[in-house]
Amino acid sequence: MSEQEIKVPDLGGADEVEVIEILVSKGDSVEEEDPILTVESDKASVELPSPGAGKITKITVKVGDKVKEGDVVGMMEASGDAGGSDDEKDTKEAGFSKSVKPDLKSEGKAKKEPAPKKNTGFRLVTAKVPALDGLEHVPIIEINVNEGDEVGVDDPLVTVESDKATMEIPSPYAGAVGKILVSEGERISEGHELVEMTIVEDNGQGEEIGWEDTCSEPPESSISDKQEGKAETERNSEEPKPAQPSATHEPPTPGAKIHAGPAVRKLAREFGADLARIKGSGPKFRIIKDDVQAFVKSQLRQDGTVAGDSGSSIPGVKLPDFSQFGEVKREAMSRMMFATANNMQRSWLNVPHVTQFEDADITDMEDFRKAQKAAGEKKGVKMTPLPFLLKACATALAELPQFNVSLDMERKEVVRKQFIHIGIAVDTPNGLMVPVIRDVDKKGLWELAAESAELAQKARDKQLKPAETQGACFTITSLGGIGGTAFTPIVNTPEVAILGVSKAAMKPVWDGKGFQPRLMLPLSLSYDHRAVNGVDGGKLISLIGDLLGDLRRLLL
Repeated sequence: MSEQEIKVPDLGGADEVEVIEILVSKGDSVEEEDPILTVESDKASVELPSPGAGKITKITVKVGDKVKEGDVVGMMEASGDAGGSDDEKDTKEAGFSKSVKPDLKSEGKAKKEPAPKKNTGFRLVTAKVPALDGLEHVPIIEINVNEGDEVGVDDPLVTVESDKATMEIPSPYAGAVGKILVSEGERISEGHELVEMTIVEDNGQGEEIGWEDTCSEPPESSISDKQEGKAETERNSEEPKPAQPSATHEPPTPGAKIHAGPAVRKLAREFGADLARIKGSGPKFRIIKDDVQAFVKSQLRQDGTVAGDSGSSIPGVKLPDFSQFGEVKREAMSRMMFATANNMQRSWLNVPHVTQFEDADITDMEDFRKAQKAAGEKKGVKMTPLPFLLKACATALAELPQFNVSLDMERKEVVRKQFIHIGIAVDTPNGLMVPVIRDVDKKGLWELAAESAELAQKARDKQLKPAETQGACFTITSLGGIGGTAFTPIVNTPEVAILGVSKAAMKPVWDGKGFQPRLMLPLSLSYDHRAVNGVDGGKLISLIGDLLGDLRRLLL
């Protein structure tokens, strides 16, 4: 046996690529064409295969390293030197198999490289604009694909807009996107060339088609992934598609190889899916895209993030073409906005909400608060109504602990918390954030005033740490600085209650002898009716109101 270097081959014009995954370890036995590592350029992910059969003796790169053509990424001990021409040995000793990036110009047809499976070949085609029902010179408003993307038949390539409607132009082929031939704003008509694509096709002759026989070089993605796409297409046409193509399974032993193409690995990274937990349904348990998508869907269902998991499925809302009514402008949701929308929908669909209302007399509280202005200036802390609300809520949660719980419906258990952490909703330029103040019941008003002000500022400056937004038992959300008399806040599940605070106003209040002007604060308590009944809801909001109305009760 002899030891040889494993080198990076021609990368098709890319100067440097990043190592995103190492697929083997020292001591692993590999066959020729088995993937060694995965690299990624700005256009595609590529698996670099083994130049021959043998045992890996060393890997000299790590994830995140940048490599270029000719770099040594490892060493292997070949299983034998016999067989093959001198030219073939030189090729293997120089680096990876030439099937990664074949040289179509220098070799000619006399020497064929290792061919793909029988009856398959790669062909360069150009996708063009189909008939547009008489429309001409319509502008492209969006290009839906990037170079290197894998697309299926009827996947949208570009979106165009006429004076009456917006429409997507679908791909007539399944394959890999090569060069994009149009740009946004360009006007197109029937027959206009959109993109170049490389597709896998059956030659129908039962003969082997090597790379020399194809119309052009393959795109910058691995051959194994193209073969996977072909195999998947053949399976879909010959076998009935299972309703649930993949399921999770126990992770393999450390060092075990995961069989998946670059496009599948990229999809898994985008979803944050662990390939080690996905059972492949392809040949030899190879993981395909359907497996990744099924795994992600199953995880979402387990987490309760898919509408309908609790029997509350609702139909989606299909938007009309708003441009027919007037000018519109589209912009992408921020990550925070999208996450908030998902959380609100999940809570609303899964939690049976009840909201109760109460007015708290805070006349005396406000007189006391304003009297602390001078003391606050000395301490460098501004006393707002929030610390009083925090203290009142913490006292109420301690007295009515049925609100300081979470429900574990899967295990049919109630989680009773022995701590009181309260979240405060903060409006920021980037959306709503909820920092959490811990152990509110153990802190005084000045400490709560300082901490709430600090956390609110960190939220506005986008400097909150993850730990500072986790672990709340209850939430306070206030619209007091904006207005309104009442609202229905949505429970921030897995909490079971949230207090909404509206704008205080002077109102005439009957004291038994006459009407007196009192400053009244509207409170709105929403709670999860699975955990809390109406009587307890009434008790909690009344108690909070009483505590705000007479601060002496906080000392008891």
